[in-house]
Amino acid sequence: MTTIIKQCTHRDLSKLQEISIQTFTETFRDQNTPESIEAYLERAFNLGQLEKELSNTSSQFYFVFVGEEVAGYLKVNMNESQSEEMGNDVLEIERIYMKRNYQKRGLGKYLLNKAIDIAIKENKKKVWLGVWEKNENAIAFYKKLGFVQTGSHSFFMGDEEQTDFIMTLSI
Repeated sequence: MTTIIKQCTHRDLSKLQEISIQTFTETFRDQNTPESIEAYLERAFNLGQLEKELSNTSSQFYFVFVGEEVAGYLKVNMNESQSEEMGNDVLEIERIYMKRNYQKRGLGKYLLNKAIDIAIKENKKKVWLGVWEKNENAIAFYKKLGFVQTGSHSFFMGDEEQTDFIMTLSI
């Protein structure tokens, strides 16, 4: 099957909402309360919020397709759109999510390489991301690809404060 990456546009808004909710729920529902998950989904993935993010010229969304199906997606932020102030020579990978049935197929690395390509094209020196301290599989994945932990920050799942490790890759 053919694998391609396609940048999202406003025409993709409903599909972006659907994949966002599905992948986030699949990834985190077993480790969080239903109330916390629901509160986060409503805040982060309502159509108005996603439309605002898609309209931001310093943020970009990409779908990865396997055949005709969206298998996952990537969101990158630059400049003032980053969720932490890291400077203009850095690119943030804010979201990189894959449907459960497409995990462990190299698609996450494919999306990560897309983010690195964007960073190089935009003359960035580093790529960074936040990953939940309890997401051991993701932490191992990022370490394997050369990311190192350089800090931490708070992430709110509903009203619950959690800790994300900040991981950075020099390019």
